[in-house]
Formats: sequence, C-alpha cells, structure tokens
Amino acid sequence: MRPQRIVRAARPPKRVCVLSVHTSPLVQPGTGDAGGMNVYIAQTAQRMAQRGVAVEIFTRSTSSDAPPSVELAPGVQVRHVAAGPFEGVSKDDLPSQLCAFAAGVLRAEARHEPGFYDVVHSHYWLSGQVGWLVRDRWGVPLVHSAHTLAKVKNATLADGDIPEPRVRVIGEEQVVAKADRLVGNTVAETEQLVDLYGADPRRTVIIPPGVDLRRFTPGGPRARAGARAGLGLAADAVVLAFVGRIQPLKAPEVLLRAVAELLRRARDLRKRLVVLVVGGPSGSGLAQPTALVGLARTLGIDDVVRFLPPQPPEMLAGVYRAADVVAVPSRSESFGLVALESQACGTPVVAAAVGGLPVAVSDGVSGVLVPGHGARQWADALASVALRPRHRARLSGGAVRHARAFSWDRTTDALLASYSDVIIESRDMSEDELAV
Repeated sequence: MRPQRIVRAARPPKRVCVLSVHTSPLVQPGTGDAGGMNVYIAQTAQRMAQRGVAVEIFTRSTSSDAPPSVELAPGVQVRHVAAGPFEGVSKDDLPSQLCAFAAGVLRAEARHEPGFYDVVHSHYWLSGQVGWLVRDRWGVPLVHSAHTLAKVKNATLADGDIPEPRVRVIGEEQVVAKADRLVGNTVAETEQLVDLYGADPRRTVIIPPGVDLRRFTPGGPRARAGARAGLGLAADAVVLAFVGRIQPLKAPEVLLRAVAELLRRARDLRKRLVVLVVGGPSGSGLAQPTALVGLARTLGIDDVVRFLPPQPPEMLAGVYRAADVVAVPSRSESFGLVALESQACGTPVVAAAVGGLPVAVSDGVSGVLVPGHGARQWADALASVALRPRHRARLSGGAVRHARAFSWDRTTDALLASYSDVIIESRDMSEDELAV
C-alpha cells in the first residue's frame, strides 16, 4: 500500500541560484548582449532579496579585473565565473565554454552543505544547458525562462539577417524537455513552447515582466519640459524615439524609413521633427555597426536623426518623457520592456503587432499596433499619434493606466509562488520514487 501523500503548505525558497551565462545584470542594457533580460534579472533578484530570499547570480566573467563576487544589492550576489577568454568571445562561441562554466558553478556550490540552493532559475538557452546539469547534480528543481526562441526568431528574420544556428535549436529543445517549470511572458510564448518545442503545458506558467513604477513615472508638463531642455529639444518639437539594441531583430530601420515617408508627405515637418535613436550595436548588427547611420544619410534624414548611446534608467526616463511617441518596430519580441517603460512615463507607443507586444501595448488605448513593417503603414501610425495632440493626450492617459497593471513586484511574487510549487512537486516526486 502506497503511503498517503502529505500536503505541504507552500513556502518561499530560502536561497535561489540564478544562471545568466552570456550577460551580466551589472552591465548597462542597450548594447552588446545586454537588454531586457538584464533588467528582468536585476529587478526580480532585488525584490526577492527584499522578501528575505537570498539570490546568487552566476555569470561569465568578461574581464580579468572583475572580482569573484559583487553585491548587486543587499541579499543579491553576482558571482563571476571564469570560462574561456575574458574578451573577444561572442555569444555564438559560448556553447564551447559551457562545461567550464558549469564546473565553476559546481565548485562554488561544493563549498556549502548539500541542499544549499532550493531552486535554480536559468535565463536563456545557454544558461538552461548549465541549469540542466546542476539540477541533476544538486537534486533541486530547474525553472527556465527562454526570453527569446530560435524557432520564432528564424521565422521572422529581416532580409539579410543571419538565422539562429542549429545548435541553439537543439539546445532549446533539450532544456524545454528537462526543465521542471518553463516561464513564459505571455500566452503566445507558452503556446510557442508547446507547439514548436513540445513542452508539457502542465509545466508551463505565464508570468508577465514588469516595469519599475517608482522610476518610470509621467512627471507632468514640467518634467516633460525639463526632459526636453536636458536633451536640447525645442518645446514645440515633434519627437519620435527608438530605444534598444541596434540590430535587425529590433528593426530600427523601419522607423527611419517611416520618417522619410513622413517628410515626403509633409516637408514643413522637417523644421520641427527630431528622431532619437538610443542604443548601441548588438547581435548581427555588430557586423555593420554604422549601417543605421548610413541609412539615415541615404534616406536624406540624417539632419533630423540623433544617435545617443545607451542610457542609465534615470536618463532613459527623461528620453521617454521628452518623446511624443516611442516606436517599437521589432520583428520578434517576447514581450517588450521598452514599451512598458515608455507608457509608464505617459508616452504612447507605436509597436509592431508581434510576439508579446500586443500584451505590452493596448491597441487604441495606450498606443497603436501596426500589423506589418512597411514604411507607409508606420508613417500612418506615427502621424496618427505624433501629429494629433488630442488623440495623443488620450493615449497618454491610457498608457499610464495600462503600465500600472504591470510591476516587478507582481512578477517577483508570481515567480516565488512558482518556485514554491515546483519545490513541493519535486519533493513529492522524490518521495513517490522512494516508495516504489
């Protein structure tokens, strides 16, 4: 006779191991491989620590000067693992260094008593490969967040962009099969995991990302005027902005081509129009780091386009407040944190109707979703917001209300609840195996 299963009350974990192999939460988002995932890890880790959960984040060391451990916030340690050369290693080269990285993580854990970590949360498929190994070694559950999926990206490539390699596709399939819990940002992402990767629906959970509602705030007319003055923008300028990594996947060229179309339609607009492009080259965009600058020149709009480097959050909030519209023309997007940050600042968003953006942006309420990437479509959508003050004001109010439905506190609480559930499931499964 099998023993009766004991129902345990869910409790949050005491200690969480977070794996982020290819990029560190200490790095400024907006260039290289640093983006929304960095923000996600840093924000949720800090909030977990505020709830009494110790978090250790393992990432690959990219500098010989990096200390073994850095305190990101009280209760959050970032541990640098030596795995391969410190510099000059691209994300595509990292699969060859996963054994070295995993060995470093295992050595760090070996200094503690067994059961030191309650759960492992891996971010991106490279981390998932390491997470799969340490999960089996430590006997703790593995939670995995993909953030982006190769099969989805390859189905939506820009012309001339490089597809994700087969090794990544296989690696993702393996992680999906082995993880105890898969975290998707939206219903669409969980459906992709199930339909494209064969994930077990019972092991998937939908947890939307959040936005820092204390930092990204509307601020009112005075804050808007101050933000414009700080960027050297005229009070009556028509300001369009793009924020993100400069790469084909993020499609900033869609905005530039739409701007050229707007100026073709209304030449007088050139006197007032300013286009802010905030970010640095990333991914396949590194092969031609000045291509977007060249495109602006070719289109004859380089006089209205200003390129700015990646900005820290406090400066980024000023960019959002200064803009009339923020464009998010991505060809693939698991969610779109930029869209949420902009809306939280009261700035409507014009976004591509792809991936998680229809969740991040409420069409007709907080912004406009565009069902394509054509220059005319985008020019129409941008003009409908930027050149219609009353309509923009309505969308601005809707943007703030929509963004308030998302917060990093909600995301963190949902993650901790999911950790608790998967820990209980893992322990019950172990007891069942022992009882057989």
